Amino acid sequence: MRLKVVLEPSDEGGYTVYVPSLPGCISEGDTIEEALRNIREAIELYLEPVEDELVPLLSEAALLEEIDL
Repeated sequence: MRLKVVLEPSDEGGYTVYVPSLPGCISEGDTIEEALRNIREAIELYLEPVEDELVPLLSEAALLEEIDL
């Protein structure tokens, strides 16, 4: 999977980085390299399934399937 990220210089120094296709997925770092490492971790956490929270929301007629990306 390839995602585009946006790096913006921060007023306080360093960089803020976010993923436009993943709302709320944002991180920062003192250098570009650090910011990119941090956003990779943020993306992994963002995309990590949270089955515990999903199951109570399903109705009896709902189907739960898994897909590979």
